[in-house]
Amino acid sequence: MTTPLVAVSLKAYLGAAQTRVWLGGVRALADAGRVPADVELAVLPSMPLLPAAVELLSGTHVAWGAQDVAPGSGGAQTGAVTAALLAELGCRFAAVGHAERRSLFRETDADVRAKVARLKADALTPIVCVGEVERIGARAAAVAASDQLAAALAGTEAGEVVVAYEPVWAIGAPQPAGGDHVAAVAHAVRERMQDLGWRGRVLYGGAAGPGTLGALGASVDGLFLGRFAHDLGALAEVLDEARTAAPRAVGAGA
Repeated sequence: MTTPLVAVSLKAYLGAAQTRVWLGGVRALADAGRVPADVELAVLPSMPLLPAAVELLSGTHVAWGAQDVAPGSGGAQTGAVTAALLAELGCRFAAVGHAERRSLFRETDADVRAKVARLKADALTPIVCVGEVERIGARAAAVAASDQLAAALAGTEAGEVVVAYEPVWAIGAPQPAGGDHVAAVAHAVRERMQDLGWRGRVLYGGAAGPGTLGALGASVDGLFLGRFAHDLGALAEVLDEARTAAPRAVGAGA
């Protein structure tokens, strides 16, 4: 059976002091037993705050990771943060292919593919972000998302991956995508993952927060959260929902 995963990207919303306070709050949740043992929580702060995550979360079962990674292995890459360095900091995950990286920094499928390969080489699990830009039908969205995933994984030996389905039109929107829409896309993404020989979980992101996981049910394996998780009470609610959500067999369809 899969273990539900709740991943949180802080993006660039919080400063250093604010991030430390938030991480301390996550530590308090863990110490109080509010991070269930049968739910995995992963937090992705800004790169300079990863040492704070190590300091404040060590000794809990909360994982930490990065919001991005360099496509190369090291050396003359000014400003880059390599997968090897992330692994040295105890990271388990790194997100790649996020829509904001594609739009703001013009990242391509080739860039994402190179980053997946680097993460796999250094034994980190990629969180591959996929999703359609415009609001389209579920069938077209399923094709777009699964094709993005295939492009990201091409050429890398199969292993473990987390796929975060984030329809771009839903990021920052008042409401998440509908349950039937998400279920159709998640099913297609999971099938493509299996066809390529990879194993892993499918998360939903995009205006996700308390109540989203209950509405989506067993079609996804967890959530990829953004701004709603700044409220630690809301994060605790999501973790409670993840604990009570029906578990699913690995590879089960939507």
